[in-house]
Amino acid sequence: MVAATERKVVLVTRRTRLADLVARYHTVAQARFYIEHLGADMSDYLREDEAYAQSLRTVTEVLQAWGRYQVIDRSLLTNFVFAEDDIVVALGQDGLVANTLKYLDGHPLVGLNPEPSRWDGLLLPFEPAQLRELLPAVAREKRGCKPITMAEVRLSDGQRLRAVNDLFVGPRTHSSALYELELRGQCERQSSSGMIISTGLGSTAWMKSVMTGAAALVQGLGMHTPPEAYQPLPWGEDRLLFAVREPFPSRSSQASLVYGDIVPGAPLKVRSRMPDNGVIFSDGIESDYLSFTAGMEAVVSVSAQKGQLVH
Repeated sequence: MVAATERKVVLVTRRTRLADLVARYHTVAQARFYIEHLGADMSDYLREDEAYAQSLRTVTEVLQAWGRYQVIDRSLLTNFVFAEDDIVVALGQDGLVANTLKYLDGHPLVGLNPEPSRWDGLLLPFEPAQLRELLPAVAREKRGCKPITMAEVRLSDGQRLRAVNDLFVGPRTHSSALYELELRGQCERQSSSGMIISTGLGSTAWMKSVMTGAAALVQGLGMHTPPEAYQPLPWGEDRLLFAVREPFPSRSSQASLVYGDIVPGAPLKVRSRMPDNGVIFSDGIESDYLSFTAGMEAVVSVSAQKGQLVH
């Protein structure tokens, strides 16, 4: 282990909306033409880009004074190898923090909000100017970390994927997902539009929208649903929730095992019956997926590794 003051800092960045447009249309002028042709306001894109650039300059100055550091774009996370004693800093939105945490193994992660007036930043408790005082405390392990439970899926071919918010298991396109589901000895074949497996952090996001929609449908049928029927999980609880989307009962498919929890020692097993287009992806990043076609088995469990978010 290197000395605290010699620990390397890895800064994870993301492209702004303007940077994405310039990458697509090659120049700011052409990006402006595209945006204004659609009747949108280009000035908001420019303000966001400048705010992010200013925050990046502030953070870079701090890191230059610190010494050892490296800057990587979020697109490189899947193949980047973090050293055991790296300190990780994410400058961006909540999604960047979530996307970064799942590639770490106990590394402390500092979430920086580049524009507090724009982003709520539930996972971004700090502003760029605070990094100078934070780093020495984090390096000496004098700063507390909030544990974040993650989900983990392991395929029968050895592939593995973690999720900080949620996992999606289902079809790549708008078609039916065909699979066998097994939990605590109960097993059934299903046909649905896929399933969501949520962590505590994700239980306030996609899973909440699924449950809200289900409750509205129940109320629309004239049945009463108490407001407290669905309660999100704490971020650090060792439990996951799963929900099957639009299950379709038929002669060859059932729809009783459609909601429940996953705890240590009782994983959820899913066996694919999809000849093609079956996928598993995490945290809404569809491009970073595992192929899940016929014959593959996925075991979904609470990850033994927790994310460590500096607070």
